[in-house]
This record gives sequence, C-alpha cells and structure tokens, in this order.
Amino acid sequence: MKRSLVVGLLACALGSGALGCANMTPAEQRALSGGAIGAAGGALLGASVGHAGTGAAIGGAVGAGSGYLYEKNRDR
Repeated sequence: MKRSLVVGLLACALGSGALGCANMTPAEQRALSGGAIGAAGGALLGASVGHAGTGAAIGGAVGAGSGYLYEKNRDR
C-alpha cells in the first residue's frame, strides 16, 4: 500500500512538472527532466531497501544537478 502511494504521488509530480516547461531555458528543462528521472530511479532503488523517500530526494538532487551540468557543457 505504501509503495503504491509513493509511485502514484511520483507519477502525479512528474505529470504536473512537465506541464510547466513552456517558458524555461534549455538548462532549466534539462535540470527538471534530470531531477524527475533521478527521483523516479531513486524512489525505485530506495523502495527496494525500505527508504523510497530518501532515495527519491537523493536521486532528484543528483539528477537535477546532472541535467543542468549536461546542458551547460553542451553549450560550449
């Protein structure tokens, strides 16, 4: 039950986050996409050890940072 709630909330967050991307720079879009992908991956890995929220937070932060840095290095 708890796991399906986390997955459902994550799906809602990903869906609502994608709707607000119209007025963003490419770096902001990459950071948001990276954060969403990282949060999803972190939640899945964290759920396997009983800490889905912690995994999502860490994965989201790493993904957002990676997406931002990817876009900034791509501009060079």
